[in-house]
Formats: sequence, structure tokens, C-alpha cells
Amino acid sequence: MSEKFKLGCIRPTNNTEKSSENQVESSKQNEMSLKGEDQIMIKVGKPAPKFTAAAYHNGEFANISLDEFKGKWLVLCFYPGDFTFVWATEVSAVAANYNKFKEINTEVLSISVDSVFVHKMWNDNELSKMVNDGVKFPMLSDQSGAIGKLYGVYDEDSGVEMRGRFLIDPDGIVQGYEVLTPSVGRNISETIRQLKAFQYVRESKGTEATPSGWEPGSKTLKPNPNLVGNVWKEWKPSSES
Repeated sequence: MSEKFKLGCIRPTNNTEKSSENQVESSKQNEMSLKGEDQIMIKVGKPAPKFTAAAYHNGEFANISLDEFKGKWLVLCFYPGDFTFVWATEVSAVAANYNKFKEINTEVLSISVDSVFVHKMWNDNELSKMVNDGVKFPMLSDQSGAIGKLYGVYDEDSGVEMRGRFLIDPDGIVQGYEVLTPSVGRNISETIRQLKAFQYVRESKGTEATPSGWEPGSKTLKPNPNLVGNVWKEWKPSSES
């Protein structure tokens, strides 16, 4: 899935503040995409900005690019930092449900400004105590914030990434995103529900749409001129919709 990570000559031994040559080079490449752009604006229905980043994954260091996930659905999660509080609950919840994502042809990537070495330390010392075997999906490093800037979630004042979640389809198109302040955690079940809904609509080639709270097997809408003003005949809200 990923290119072999090349440690180079500056892998830290006693100084974890240094980064590898791969991370520096990836940051330069990602920053090049920002030249000439005063503001990055993510739009649904448009291609997700491409990037390459160093990652910690299953006990190994690797270089990972967005292009590797063409043909799969992708959940890209930005967060402020390792050893933070709310994200520890979210990442462990995703890890505990990772098989559910895999079952629907979906990969997960998490990304913060922390180095791959800090990712490893966090996984080994905290996350593996919250979920069996720790995090199985790639944990990416964006030390310069270049990727966060591409996705509009990098906070210049604090030097970290906001908690953003992006749903990207097999063609590399952004289907949805959500950005929250640090203190409120997201619902993993809702992420999976949305993915299933997007997949259903894609399989219908746009002939069907999913109403509020849709679950697989429940009623859908079939957009056509006769439905205008008549949605009430097809669907009724409930207290849980």
C-alpha cells in the first residue's frame, strides 16, 4: 500500500525534535501546491488536494500518498496532536471499529503535526491500552502544516490542525467534510452511516437519494419532477431523523 520509508542520515537517536529527510521533502512538495494561493477552499464534489506524507503504520515507517487510495473510499481525519484528550477517544473508537470500515471498502488515515516517532510512542504507550493491538490504520505526519493548509484546517496561531474529517470517494472526489473545535467528539457510527449512504447513491448512479437518518434497507427518494412539493407523500420525519 505504501512506499518504503527511507530513514536517511538524520533519523533522530537522542533528539526526537528532528525529522527524517523524507518528511522534509514531503513537506516541500506539499507546500509547492500552495504557491500562488492566498486561501485554500475545499469544495464538495471537487478533487481532494493531493499530498505525500511520512506515516507510522503497523510498526513500520512508510511514505504514503493520496493517490494510493484511488478505487477505495477514504476517511481523512486531521487532529491537533497526539496525547490530546478528545482525539484519544475518537482514534480509539475508529480503531475499535476499523473492520467495519474495511468491510465497506473504506480506508482511514489520521494526520497531525506530530512526527512519526511521536505517533509510535503514543500508539505503544496509550492507544494500545484503549483498543486491542492499537491503531491499525496509517498515522500521518504533517510537521510543517502544509497538508493541513491544503485542506483548510491548519491553525496558524496555534501551529496545529483543527479536527477535520473528510470523506473522499474512489475517484478522489470530496463528498463531505466536517470541522469541529477541539472539545466535542464525533460519532463514529454516523461516519459509517454517511459512507454507506454515499456508496448507495453512487451505486444508483444518482437515480436515488437518501433522506435524513437513512439506514441501509430503508426507504429512499427518487428525484424527479413529480417529487417536487410531494416529498411529504414519500417520507415522514421521526423524532430520531
